Amino acid sequence: MTPCPFCDIAAGRLPASVVAQTDRAMAFLDLRQATEGHVLVIPRQHVETIFDIEPELAGEVMALGVRVAHALRQAFRPAGLNLWQSNGKAGGQEVPHFHLHVQPRRVGDGLFHVYAGRPPAPASREALDGLAERIRPFLSP
Repeated sequence: MTPCPFCDIAAGRLPASVVAQTDRAMAFLDLRQATEGHVLVIPRQHVETIFDIEPELAGEVMALGVRVAHALRQAFRPAGLNLWQSNGKAGGQEVPHFHLHVQPRRVGDGLFHVYAGRPPAPASREALDGLAERIRPFLSP
């Protein structure tokens, strides 16, 4: 198995600026602070993607992420905030360990210009209903 830097952080083998932790999750500052206060929230257990994480553990990671978001709002008073989570190379995942980004945002900070300039046109209700119909049979109870 390839060494996992987030597992090493969770085990205390690599340093991290930890802001919060529970028995099963932890939150620490991202090394790359594109905006001040960028935090990563991870499960302590090695889980590569959202497709591998158990719903209960995902809930614990998200709950810690919500706590961090509230703390960031108080500490930095950002104009906005992003939560994002990436999976696989095509999704932009850089570290193969599930992690949630909690990113304070400032107006004009230059990050995340996903829809800048040319946002996609709204899809028709028929197309959206067709996509929903395609997804629903695969939802877990």
